[in-house]
Amino acid sequence: MKNELKHINLLLAILLMWIGTSRVFAQQDPMYTQYMNNLQLVNPAYVGSADLLTVMAVSRNQWVSISGAPATQSVLAHSPIKTYNMGLGFSLLHDKVGVISQTGAYVDYSYFLDVTPTQRLALGLKGGVNFYDGGLTDLQTVDPDDPVFARDINRNFLPNFGIGALFYTDRYYVGLSVPKLIQNTINKNSTSTNAVSKEDLHVFFMGGYVFNINRFVKFKPYLLTKFVKDAPVSVDISVAFLLYDRLWLGAMFRPGDSYGAMLQVQATKQIKVGYSYDLTTSDLGAFSKGTHEVMVTYDFDFGRGRVRSPRYF
Repeated sequence: MKNELKHINLLLAILLMWIGTSRVFAQQDPMYTQYMNNLQLVNPAYVGSADLLTVMAVSRNQWVSISGAPATQSVLAHSPIKTYNMGLGFSLLHDKVGVISQTGAYVDYSYFLDVTPTQRLALGLKGGVNFYDGGLTDLQTVDPDDPVFARDINRNFLPNFGIGALFYTDRYYVGLSVPKLIQNTINKNSTSTNAVSKEDLHVFFMGGYVFNINRFVKFKPYLLTKFVKDAPVSVDISVAFLLYDRLWLGAMFRPGDSYGAMLQVQATKQIKVGYSYDLTTSDLGAFSKGTHEVMVTYDFDFGRGRVRSPRYF
């Protein structure tokens, strides 16, 4: 009984983090450890940068062993349209924590400007919609009259759009983006309460560089920084070694939140498979058995033999 109450209280605490205040909710957009291959979700200027059609699937299970902990799945695709110096992409995301879930579908567009033969500046637009559901009345609470859990969150149609810029070469990149510019309110049956949240602006800064150590080893440090109004700055600091152009071995540190390790294998010129494992440094670490993330990418060359292997981002 004590263990059950402990898990119920923990789940309620997680849910309150998601819906309790607008500022805390704003920090809970899905996050990824292997974001170096997943920039499309946060920066539309990334689409088309691979010079071929790329499809990616990512599955992340956070805080394993905690009932109702976040689980996220996403499918992304993007391709250049070289005739018009632009790229097009599509992303589909589903994120669930406890009884609250969101599903988003977005289209991405980028336009390329060739600064030099080896340097490119891309400007991007993102547009789409999110749907939110929250079956709060299904939860068993200590106080049955708690107004926060008295009503479900309606299925909301929340359109949004974003912008981004990315300057890159084959060896490095630096970018800035705001993937959601509209601060939608997430309503409960059209009722406004202190528990109602909204989508706050997220500003992302990202960068990475690949250094040659020798003929067989390359070193890549990279980071992702997220700024949200009235919330602490979130920083992902990562490093990875590329061995023989086939195997990535890396580590990640998110100050005040988590640390982890990752492995990616370039199985063929077209297929890359990645796995990461994170451990949280917060109080949730006492209940969690870590976070697992699996990524698979496939590059279509359509028989043209144009696949660049390895790709550094």
